[in-house]
Amino acid sequence: MSGNYRNFQGRSYETSSDCAELTSFLSRCNSCRVESGCFMVYDRSNYMGNQYFLRRGEYSDYQHMGMSDCFRSCRTIPMHRGQFRTRIYQKDNFGGQMYEIMDDCDSFMDRYRMPDIQSCNVMDGHWLMYEQPNYRGKMVYLRPGEYRNFRDIGMSSTMRFRSMRRIMESC
Repeated sequence: MSGNYRNFQGRSYETSSDCAELTSFLSRCNSCRVESGCFMVYDRSNYMGNQYFLRRGEYSDYQHMGMSDCFRSCRTIPMHRGQFRTRIYQKDNFGGQMYEIMDDCDSFMDRYRMPDIQSCNVMDGHWLMYEQPNYRGKMVYLRPGEYRNFRDIGMSSTMRFRSMRRIMESC
């Protein structure tokens, strides 16, 4: 992935790994080109804030992607082969109703009668979780690990998650 000002103007920086602070290399990063792989870009340092999933292609202006500011950090998404498995919970700290899912879920409400989820445990695979049903709205990248409280990964206390999908493509 390489990035620079809008419409690929100005200095650029190229990376094929995680970068917690892009402004160490560029004063602002407002556009990027993904030549191979998949990345998540963030509008705050240390993989926090609004997130956007990027696959191979050109992204000429961060504002068209719904970012509130320039890209400030990025994370590579490794290709996962094998099963996908996560447990979703109705409440913080793995409380309330729990369901184990192994495939995409376009609506927690329709499938499980849960309006949203508050915590999860990703056991296998890499996932994108969305604030609206049908994979819409703000998204969050979840790699294997325990997520007891989504505020811990920089999400607002009022943000709710209502759908999620596996990252399966060979980016």
